[in-house]
Amino acid sequence: MNQDCYLNPHQARDREPDAYQNLLGDAIERCYAAGIHDLAGLVDGLNEARVPAPNGQPWTAELFVQEMKRLGA
Repeated sequence: MNQDCYLNPHQARDREPDAYQNLLGDAIERCYAAGIHDLAGLVDGLNEARVPAPNGQPWTAELFVQEMKRLGA
């Protein structure tokens, strides 16, 4: 099977992640490692870890979805 057919995880990004993106990603990974896979659990985990949300607001499900869309754009 030709391995060139598969997406390299870094192929789609146009720059290195910044400190905020790394902090957010690390917190999400810790949630997954703890067995948290639902949106409400992720939001609670981010707030418990004190990961800063945009504009200093507490994380909500709606804010999380908006931020993932913004970061993925």
